[in-house]
Amino acid sequence: MFAALFPGQGSQRVGMGRAFYQESAAAREVLDRAEAVLPGLLDTIWEGPEEALRLTENQQPALLAVSAAAWAAWREAGGPDPAYAAGHSLGEWSAHVAADTLELEDALRLVRLRGRYMQQAVPEGEGAMAAILKLDEAVVREVVQRTEGVWIANLNSPGQVVISGRKEAVEAAVAELKERRGRAVPLKVSAPFHSELMAPAREALARDLAQVELRTPRFPVFSNVTAEPATDPDRIRELLLAQITAPVRWVEILEGMHGRGVATFVELGSGNVLSGLVRRTLPEARALNAEDPEGLAAALEEVAS
Repeated sequence: MFAALFPGQGSQRVGMGRAFYQESAAAREVLDRAEAVLPGLLDTIWEGPEEALRLTENQQPALLAVSAAAWAAWREAGGPDPAYAAGHSLGEWSAHVAADTLELEDALRLVRLRGRYMQQAVPEGEGAMAAILKLDEAVVREVVQRTEGVWIANLNSPGQVVISGRKEAVEAAVAELKERRGRAVPLKVSAPFHSELMAPAREALARDLAQVELRTPRFPVFSNVTAEPATDPDRIRELLLAQITAPVRWVEILEGMHGRGVATFVELGSGNVLSGLVRRTLPEARALNAEDPEGLAAALEEVAS
């Protein structure tokens, strides 16, 4: 039994997805459809510059398009549906495209707006995020709860918790967590994602998402908000909105899948961030990466064995 994982922001790189475009007719169709709905997207993905690809309103549809192309190539190669799917933050939208909950074109338009609204919610330079390493979640949570203006954003793996919020508040929390023998890595992000400061983005996206049809997914997709699979379209709509301000409960998602019998995880799309988190969270599980045709072929062989 395997699960499909779809990456989020931070996994992008200039040139991603080009090999799928060149070698897979199904992936080429997906990327051509993405270009048709968001003209100029493929040029940004393949030519950059990196600064343009890193812009949230470009990065989100770019990653979704490449993940959808990888999924199309997987299916074209005879890859089976997963028992479950999940995506990290933005990747949850990619998972729902793979599960046919959302049409590709609708998802691309929505995540571009999602990125734009998230950037507009907090002026650049006023927010910050930091990954806290080598401390238990309970210690990080204790400090965050006592520091106004900072929230837990991502529970990525044991010993890796991301905090988000107002720049000064994040810096104050980081200083205290370092005193507790933690290590802090500032993240190069343009906004404090998955914090209550993103509430204006959640409210703005609600109006757009209300106009789009969602279907029952072909296979269950885990929600970042609840760390449980969701299948009801109305509930999925609520969760995709709540996700903007809620923390990503990635450790619980992986453990929940593993507890349901998943022993193999395949990351579809750019990078290998999620494969690394699987290895740190579930050392006994198989973590495979399909960011190019060679990786996809190897993952397909492993899943079939």
